[in-house]
Amino acid sequence: MSDALRPVDPSVKYKRIVLKLSGEVLRSGKTGDPFDRAILDKICAQIKEIHDMGVQICVVIGGGNIFRGLAGEERGVERTTGDYMGMLATVINSLALMDSLEKTGVTTRVQSAISMNQVAEPFIMRRALRHLDKGRVVIFAGGTGNPYFSTDTTAALRASEMHADIILKATKVDGVYDKDPKKFPDAVKYDEITYLDALKQRLNVMDSTAFSLCLDNSVPILVFNMAADGAIRKAVRGEKVGTIVR
Repeated sequence: MSDALRPVDPSVKYKRIVLKLSGEVLRSGKTGDPFDRAILDKICAQIKEIHDMGVQICVVIGGGNIFRGLAGEERGVERTTGDYMGMLATVINSLALMDSLEKTGVTTRVQSAISMNQVAEPFIMRRALRHLDKGRVVIFAGGTGNPYFSTDTTAALRASEMHADIILKATKVDGVYDKDPKKFPDAVKYDEITYLDALKQRLNVMDSTAFSLCLDNSVPILVFNMAADGAIRKAVRGEKVGTIVR
């Protein structure tokens, strides 16, 4: 039913989402390789689960498992060049995710902000919306197409353009804390926090540009632990998981 209008499960609260993934989540913890097939398959299984529930899904994935623009400066790579290298890394990750998703039977399209017609469609807003209406997962690659902007900003921008109900930011922690829970055992987790409070407390939810876009366009952000069982399913149902910023 990937290319047809699909019924939406009545338990679904968020019918159109942007799933923001860090490229680092794909890295193998055992070998250090950029891709861990088991992790990739687990992510795709969760995406397929909510796809089968009728949720319209956009994905933005980083490239940090391959190359991170800011890290390039430490290696002597000029910042603008490094950022473009990072954008190309997101295309590699997007193609890997597409391949894995389509093996589960989920029709997927990759749209890139940088023209590369042999491997991805160009980003065209109306075409992306049409793909969503047809039940296809759309993966946005190549960042915004401009240096100095993160994939967090890409997620915020695409969520605004696609009129998404929410950004689901998958992380390795189970929400937003008042301080780093790995360093401070007394760190307090927020179930919900406002954009302004998160900014005032300098909480590391998203970078400031992405945050401003979400604030201006009233796009809520749910920060949650991707590794938890059924995390994405619970998130789209509006169950208590992670921290919501609105």
